[in-house]
Amino acid sequence: METDGLNLYGNDHLMEHFDRIDTVKHYNDYAGVDTLHPLVSVVSFSKLPFIRNFRRYMGIYAVFLKDTKCGDIIYGGQPYDYEDGTLVFVSPGQVYGIDNQSVNDNPSGYGLLFHPDLIAGTHLAKTIREYSFFSYEVREALHLSKKERNTIVECFEKIASEIEQNIDKHSKTLIVSNIELLLNYCMRFYDRQFITRSHANKDILVRFENLLNDYFSSGKAEYTGLPSVSWCAEQLHLSPNYFGDLIKKETGNTALDHIQSKLIEEAKLRIFDTSKTINEIAAELGFRYQQHFTRLFKQKVGITPNEYRSVN
Repeated sequence: METDGLNLYGNDHLMEHFDRIDTVKHYNDYAGVDTLHPLVSVVSFSKLPFIRNFRRYMGIYAVFLKDTKCGDIIYGGQPYDYEDGTLVFVSPGQVYGIDNQSVNDNPSGYGLLFHPDLIAGTHLAKTIREYSFFSYEVREALHLSKKERNTIVECFEKIASEIEQNIDKHSKTLIVSNIELLLNYCMRFYDRQFITRSHANKDILVRFENLLNDYFSSGKAEYTGLPSVSWCAEQLHLSPNYFGDLIKKETGNTALDHIQSKLIEEAKLRIFDTSKTINEIAAELGFRYQQHFTRLFKQKVGITPNEYRSVN
């Protein structure tokens, strides 16, 4: 029997063929559990006999609580070993799987699966994109303390208990409300994780700063344009959402603000070189049109580049 995978794969795998899991029942059938509700399921992995290696394309949302080691996670060809009390989030359109060298392991933990139709028309449908951790990579998983894990398990159990009730007019509201409660706890715990990993985060900030310095000093901007947040995240081996959230938590500003501030800092230095026109400086910094550079400079500095040159 093939059951839970708990792993995301890089985009280079998307061209391969994958079986699809587009419904809750489809996942439950793979896991070998009964489907009590067509749109939502809570699976207790401790009740399953084992986990076997496989990869699937997901068309539904999933939250996996991983308690014990059950294989090495593969992301971009690099293994990542889970630790106890880890949460992974999967959104529709992602591919996930596990590599345990075909060894059957006794699983532990929980899986929450829900179809987008479950939350249609609810408050959660309007806010689901705000839970940016659904777009984090596996290496950016949420690691829980014992107390946090207990809170998450209580949420899983409340949802499971409601699923086990006879479906009535209150079922959807109560189930979705408890899913939203779970996600809000996860948001809180991720905020804690950003704080407790502050030392590592500051290292990323230094690397980010060096990346921008190298980008502008190398002349790359003139040929490839302004560095995007996604490009910077990729160079730092982070997902764009995780990178953006980390920068915001650490500095209070967005990653884009940081890039633009570095750009303006570089622009001010170059404006002092009167042998170059403002148009040439704009081109060197990655702008195709001088007016776009002038507009951003004035927005950030309060005066135009020409005015800045004349008063300095």
